[in-house]
Amino acid sequence: MATLRIPDKNMTLLDPSAVRQFLNLRGIVNERWSADRDLPSNATNEQVLAAYDYLLKPLMEKYGYQTMDVISVDVQTPNLQGIREKFFREHTHSEDEVRVFVEGQGLFWFHNEEPDDEIFALLCEQGDLISVPANTKHWFDLGEVPKIRAIRIFIDQTGWVPHYTNSGIDQRYRW
Repeated sequence: MATLRIPDKNMTLLDPSAVRQFLNLRGIVNERWSADRDLPSNATNEQVLAAYDYLLKPLMEKYGYQTMDVISVDVQTPNLQGIREKFFREHTHSEDEVRVFVEGQGLFWFHNEEPDDEIFALLCEQGDLISVPANTKHWFDLGEVPKIRAIRIFIDQTGWVPHYTNSGIDQRYRW
């Protein structure tokens, strides 16, 4: 279940309907998804995609997504520090950023300039789907000990290239 924090207001939302309402007002989709079967801890990427296929296909058809893959990041991932730094800088994408958390957790930070320059963070965990609208300012925190496995969904993978804002605001907010 996703948890929403608004650090500048010292607020935390835990109620799923309150979290969804807050995000919906900002165009961000958050849903709970589950595989249609139990997955072993060593499930292949193909097994993961097959277990979520019943949800992935309708979503992809509805929004015109063309491709998907599975990404895994943990303490054994080569160039972990470089990956961490790449994710943790405020950026936008030219298309929606859609993720389904299969294992682990991570923190999406958002910088919503209108109406009052708010910063908020959504802790996504296993079973959370998040869809960040194109051109939304955000960054992602892998956490102290990263262990994430997620399905990524794209219209075109080039649309996921980050466009960094270089605002520096990401340095003021941490997990």
